[in-house]
Order: sequence, then structure tokens, then C-alpha cells
Amino acid sequence: MAVLVVYKGRPALAVEKGDRLELTLPDGARVKVRPKDVLWLHPGPASLELNPPEGEEEAAWELLQGQVVDLKDLAELVYGAYTPETAYGAYLLAQRGERFLLEGERVRARTREEVEALLEARRKREEQERRFQEGVRRLREGVPAPEDRSLIQEVEAMALGERGESRVLRALGLPETPEAAHGLLLRLGVWQRQNPHPRRLGLILVPPELPLPPLPQEKRVDLTHLPAYAIDDEESQDPDDAVYAERVPEGFQLWVHVADVAALVEPFSPLDQEAMRRGANLYLPEGTVPMLPQEATWVLGLGLKEVSPALTFRLKVSGEGEILEEEIVPSWVRVRRLSYREALGVEELAPLRDLALAFRRKRLAQGGLDLRLPEVKVRLEGQEVRIRPLEAYESRIWVQEAMHLAGYAAAHLALREGLPFPFATQEAPASRVEGEGLSAMWEQRKALKRAQLKAVPAPHRGLGLPLYAQVTSPLRRYLDLVAHQQLRAWLKGEKLLSQEELLQRVGAAEAMADLVREAERKSKLHWILVYLMEKGYEGRGILVEKRGGQGIFLLPELGLTAQVALSKPLPLDAEVRLRFLEADLPRLEARFTLL
Repeated sequence: MAVLVVYKGRPALAVEKGDRLELTLPDGARVKVRPKDVLWLHPGPASLELNPPEGEEEAAWELLQGQVVDLKDLAELVYGAYTPETAYGAYLLAQRGERFLLEGERVRARTREEVEALLEARRKREEQERRFQEGVRRLREGVPAPEDRSLIQEVEAMALGERGESRVLRALGLPETPEAAHGLLLRLGVWQRQNPHPRRLGLILVPPELPLPPLPQEKRVDLTHLPAYAIDDEESQDPDDAVYAERVPEGFQLWVHVADVAALVEPFSPLDQEAMRRGANLYLPEGTVPMLPQEATWVLGLGLKEVSPALTFRLKVSGEGEILEEEIVPSWVRVRRLSYREALGVEELAPLRDLALAFRRKRLAQGGLDLRLPEVKVRLEGQEVRIRPLEAYESRIWVQEAMHLAGYAAAHLALREGLPFPFATQEAPASRVEGEGLSAMWEQRKALKRAQLKAVPAPHRGLGLPLYAQVTSPLRRYLDLVAHQQLRAWLKGEKLLSQEELLQRVGAAEAMADLVREAERKSKLHWILVYLMEKGYEGRGILVEKRGGQGIFLLPELGLTAQVALSKPLPLDAEVRLRFLEADLPRLEARFTLL
């Protein structure tokens, strides 16, 4: 004869089969289990057509408060009989847990205090649910009330990437994504122009607050008698390199002075660990978040004081751009700051120009690429979004080539001396694109392999150099700082970072630098779209790629690309007029049309 049991929360009929029970489940399936795996309800005979009758639950509870009884006793008290149906009904009452609680195979009647507490908790839950649903209704209608602040905060946390799910978005039938949350906040008017991308990527948005040690008392070569020029964009606030070149019988002598950051930031120091944690300066249209305390720029930035400490690269270079001799020394320098435009009018920089163009010719002859796509600087000045195209001054090339020469020389020195070093590398592009114009540069950039920083030397094919290292921005990039730490240790005969320690720094800094670059790119695009939404735009676009009936256009004045339907055939590099139509700020997308 089958007895009534509960197995995994469902009624079942059990028949003994040796030391096991064979169960028949409500869906007709049969399983064999151990006796201890079931809860016994009734000895039978029984069926699984169980419809418990109405009973006197409250009266039974009043009588039993605080007592422990069997399910059989509870069934008799509540229903007046012990049958399979009433036994299952008693089980359900205990399982529900309102007045009775199943404890093992017996049932405890809750005390009055427990029941009142449960009822109060239920009332609160129901009230919270009512308020939640009312708040969701108001959000759906676009009229949030002050009492909906907690719901808004949940959506904001989702938009900022600080939580992975949102009951509010789910209730509104929206995807649980940062973009959907951002869109809702815009529709509600809670957000207007907020840039969520740096916080969404988990980046630190305040400068470090760490003490800066004094500059060590050490021998430095006095180069204050030599001219030195820190040449950068007009609004640059962190000048960390300066240059000067002169003609000599062998060709040229080049001085590249770099802010001597490693003099104050030693490996494993708190400043070093903090810089590694950040990876690089974060340049946003809203402002710069430095990887080092702001004081480091004032103390070490070149040209901010009358005399500055530097690590100087003195290079003798042939007229064809070949490095003949290099020397690295800690120095004192007197630096004059210039904008790229101002540098064009300084006759003293003519040797630098000639040297830069010679070295550039050499790089390009060795397979280096010359990609000069339009760029813009985006700044938020008060509430005004400013977009300024970067002029293609030739002086930019002078400075870039001087930096390349310093990095080339540093990489050669590190290889020759066996220094563990962060080498910058890049594999050859997937293809070489012939032709001129922006469309050829665009296609060539698409074929580029990603540049990588490694602890072992390898060519940098994009630059056309057999070896290269970034060493001229230690105030702004952590691995440039690491390179300086290695060079200073080598100069002083001190212990170098090991290959393992260097690899750890390369991995940590590159991971963070990827996030920094993504935040900078998305933030720049965010504010360009805000500008377009507020001011509109009509201007030139240059066709750089065709995709079926669509064209990819570069908009030089905005530093933006747009995919636009082609109403008529156009050749590559054709210049047209485009008009802005609309933007999807959360998705960072803009639509334009051909005029």
C-alpha cells in the first residue's frame, strides 16, 4: 500500500523496495530514493488528487502558540480529521510559515509576537511594493516626484556602471544596460550633459594626494647656457620635454631634455604605486586628472620655473638621420615655452627642422608610415563646449621626430647595456596602401596592427624603426617613468628593476592605459555630440570609404566620422556639405545628411 510523502516540496506516493522507496510523482514519473530523503505525511491509502478542505487555522494557532506538535496533530486541530488531504493541508500551512513553522518532521506554532512581527513585515513589503509601482508609473509617464529619488539613484548607478542590474529598468521593460539607463535619465530631464564614461570604466577622477619628496642633492650638468624650447599646444599645462639642435661637422647635435620625474618617484614608493595604478594622465574635455600629484608638475615641468631639473639626451646625428653617438645625463636647463605656431618664427630652430626632416625621411624609407588624419581638441570651458581643429604646423613634426630620436637612442642603449626596459613595438600592417589623400590614410590606418609595450625588444614597423621606447613623457605616462627609473639606476650604478618586475609594471600600466584611452575617446565624442545637439552643424565632409550605398565621411572641423547614405555616385576624397540631423548620446552615435 502506498503512503503519502513529500519529496522536494511536492507530494508523492511511496512504496518500500528493499532499503529504498519507490516514489510516484504527480507527473507520473518514478524515482527511487532513501527514506531519509522524504517527509512522511500519511500511512495511506492515498492518491495524488489532494484538495485540502477549509480549516480553522487561526483557532488552532490560538490554542497552540509556542508549542511543537506532529503534522498529524496539526491536521486534526485545523481540519478535525487526519486524512491524506488534511495531512497535506497541514504541511502546506507549515510550509507557508505564517502561523506555523516546519522544523524537521514537526511543526512549531509561532508566538503572538512572531506573528505580529511577520504581519508588520508583510505590510511594509506591500507598502514598499505599492510605492515602487507608483514610482515606476510616474517614471513611465515622465513625471518623477521627489519621493522617487531612490529609484532615480538606482538608474544613475546603472548608467555609471556601478551596478549590473536594475529592478526599475526591468519594471519599465527596458534593457538593463548603462546606455538604456542613460537614455531614461535624459528623457526624465534628470541628466542633461553628464559624461558617464570615465566613472563607468572605473577610473579615478581626483588627483593623488601624496607628499612629494624634495629633489635629491646630486650632481647635475649645468646646461642653462644652452637654448631649450618646450614646444606644445597653447593650452598645454604639463610641459615635460624641451628640445634644441645645432649643426656640427658630423651633421647635427640634438638635446632632448625630459622632466626628471624618476628623481622624485623611486620604484616601489607610494608615488610609484599610485602612478602604476593610474597608468597615465587622464585627459578629458572637462580637465586633466594627473597620475602624479599636481605639485610634481610645478616642481618638474620644464619652463615653469627659471631653471628646471631634467634628464637630458644628447645625440649626435648624421645628416642622413643616423645616430652616431648618445649620452644621457641629469641636468639643469633653462627652458622657454613656445606654441607650435610661435615655433615657426624662431630662426634658432632651423637646425631642429632640418634634422627632423632628415630623420623622418630615413624612417619612411625604412617602412615607416605617414598618417596625418584631422584631429581636434575638445574642451569644456565653463558650460561652453569648444572644438578646435589642430593645425598641421610643421613644428609638430620637428618635436615628434626629436622625441622619436630620443626613444630610438634609449632603446638602443637599453639593448646594448642589457637593461630590462619597456620597449614600444608594432608589427607590420596587414597591407600597404598606395596613394595619397585622406582616403588612403584612412585605409592604411585600418590595416595597422596595435602597438604594444613589451619587456623584450622588437621592431616598431609603424615608425620604421628597428627598436623604440617611449621616454619623453614621464609626467604623463607611467611606463615612460619606468624607463627613466631604469636609466637613472643604470647611470648611478644602482639596482635595476628585474625583468619580472618590469613585466608586472608593463602589464598593469597597459591594462590601465587601455581604460584611460577608452575614457578619453568616449568622453571626447560625448562632448562633440553635446555640441552638435546644442548648436547644430553644417560643414564639409570628405569621403574616405564606400560601403554599398553608404559613405564614410571625415568631418575635419569636428574630428568625427559619419556614415551617410549616398544619393549619387561620388569618388573617394570628394568633398561635400553635411548637415547634422540628430544624436543618440547614450550610444554615442550621430546622424548626418548630404546637402
